[in-house]
Amino acid sequence: MVEIGQAYLEGDKNKATGLISALKNKYEVFIKELFVTPEYLQQGKEVINYHFELLSNLANDLFTSIEQKVILAQGELLSTTLYHVYLKEIGVPSVLLPALDFMKTDEDNEPVVEYITTHLLPLLDKHPDNKLFITQGYICRNSFGEIDNLRRGGSDYTASLIGAGIGSEEVQIWTDIDGMHNNDPRIVKGTRPIAQLSFDEAAELAYFGAKILHPQSVFPAQKYKIPVRLLNTMEPAAPGTLISAASEKDGIKSIAAKDDITAIKIQSSRMLLAHGFLRRVFEVFERYKTSIDMITTSEVAVSLTIDDTTYLEDIKKELLAFGTVDIDTCQTIICVVGDFGAEKHGYAARVLEAIKHIPVRMISYGGSDHNMSLLVGTPDKVEALRSLHNRLF
Repeated sequence: MVEIGQAYLEGDKNKATGLISALKNKYEVFIKELFVTPEYLQQGKEVINYHFELLSNLANDLFTSIEQKVILAQGELLSTTLYHVYLKEIGVPSVLLPALDFMKTDEDNEPVVEYITTHLLPLLDKHPDNKLFITQGYICRNSFGEIDNLRRGGSDYTASLIGAGIGSEEVQIWTDIDGMHNNDPRIVKGTRPIAQLSFDEAAELAYFGAKILHPQSVFPAQKYKIPVRLLNTMEPAAPGTLISAASEKDGIKSIAAKDDITAIKIQSSRMLLAHGFLRRVFEVFERYKTSIDMITTSEVAVSLTIDDTTYLEDIKKELLAFGTVDIDTCQTIICVVGDFGAEKHGYAARVLEAIKHIPVRMISYGGSDHNMSLLVGTPDKVEALRSLHNRLF
């Protein structure tokens, strides 16, 4: 869908038409495998024809970013409708609720939870005896009523918003792994699922590399105190991970890693204790809409990390006005999450002891009660994760 939209946006209608035709052929093969009765196969064909005719007709009109978002929505609309038809064929009662009827963002592109509550609850009340409802993730309407998307978190974010909007007892996110693990199972042997995490701990892990969850996807559930449970589709009986306002105190919970990090060090003796120095440094990154992950400071220097190098050269040029600028690429943030409150002792020492044989570029500690972050060269990432795991768990 992204490629089709891009082809239209570039004015290459022939390319768009070819992509649409190829994708439609794939769906036509797919529904022949999915449906076993002529009646429901015909319904599947009608669903496909409707959505692909819509895609083809966009070639006849002026194409803008608005139409591009319409295209992006078709994948969710198509798959959920086919799923609904399939459930009918196998005799499972369900109701299809279009997300475009209740999911809306405001002028700042932020979801309006109150709108979800007002418009979704009546739709649910129409089917008091039904236990299964299907809707689309990611898509919504914006403040102008146009088809749009939530821009982050995908279906997990939608689920969290719906849970908040209807005051659900729990939001469940089903993936292919049994909850968040205490380290990266692709790299480290003997990892285990974490039984319980606080929202803050889960957000730290998600932001710093735990792929199972988008860092912003549980914010609505956190705000409205709706527990979120991560479960495994392949092992439905596995307990998974419960994310809630409560947290098991004491101990270290998990380790995550975030690659493709760039470290920037700005050093200037003439800026020694200068009023407004940090503010002016941050304003450079603000102008280029580049977020900062880690930061450490001394009297004469500030070191920080970024994960978006789109404007790195422009940023460097502006930072040179403050002093010398050193840049290190190919870095990795190792994030250790647990109970790192100010009253705790010993945990930081255990972390540093575990990696005493590895060069550490930066350490960030104390900014959060839940996180200690270390910056190492990416070639040392695997050894750092394994060494920390062996020492801490």
